Amino acid sequence: MEGITEGVNNINITDSYKKNRIQVSNTKKPLFFYVNLAKRYMQQHNEVELSALGMAIATVVTVAEILKNNGLAVEKKIMTSTVDIKDDSRGRPVQKAKIEIILGKTANFDELMAVAAEEAENGANEEQNA
Repeated sequence: MEGITEGVNNINITDSYKKNRIQVSNTKKPLFFYVNLAKRYMQQHNEVELSALGMAIATVVTVAEILKNNGLAVEKKIMTSTVDIKDDSRGRPVQKAKIEIILGKTANFDELMAVAAEEAENGANEEQNA
């Protein structure tokens, strides 16, 4: 047990960054899957890093805006870059746009999440009683 505790205490900051990163695809999951996942990550880690390439960038921006407009998140950092992706059909590297948005919890994040959970619970109770 001591070894586990020691291992947890020795985790460096770069490792923890990977745990709260969401790599967004514009084809695999619906938009609100990413919104809800980002909320969960912010509950656990106090911040979330949303990352996307190419056409998925619009999805990341939309997720970030939904969280900000609902008062759940604040922008901490936005990074853009290009990355070389090997295109198997052409056999040469292709440059793709990349975005990374780091969002942090707002001061009233926990309060807003508690209210939303209570409303969801009340809605489930009303359905059972109907």
